[in-house]
This record gives sequence, C-alpha cells and structure tokens, in this order.
Amino acid sequence: METIETKLSPEGVTPPLPSVPAARTRQSLPPKGSCWYCEKPLDSVRRFCGKECAESFDEEAEFTR
Repeated sequence: METIETKLSPEGVTPPLPSVPAARTRQSLPPKGSCWYCEKPLDSVRRFCGKECAESFDEEAEFTR
C-alpha cells in the first residue's frame, strides 16, 4: 500500500530545502535601541518589543525574499 506522500509527490523530485529558521534570522539583527518592526523605543539588548512584532517581522521577511 502506498503512503499519501508517495501518491502526492512525483518520482525523482526532491523536496525544497527548508528556509532559514525565523529565530535565527532575528538573532542576526543587531539591537538598535528600538523595535525592528514598529520602532518603539527599547533597551540596548532587545530587538523587538514583543512576540507580535517579532512574528510580523518574520512574516514580512518571508514575503520579501
């Protein structure tokens, strides 16, 4: 019996490579004293003011690749 993956994927085609994880991309950003998404003032360590801004930044970054 075939698996669903076998039925749906054509033979000999390799799946696309996964993109760089979002958290890794975020960690490469230098802290700049404000949120990278909404520009809210922050300390000299944080990159985003909260989870929502970090996720929105990741979503935007994915579409602009």
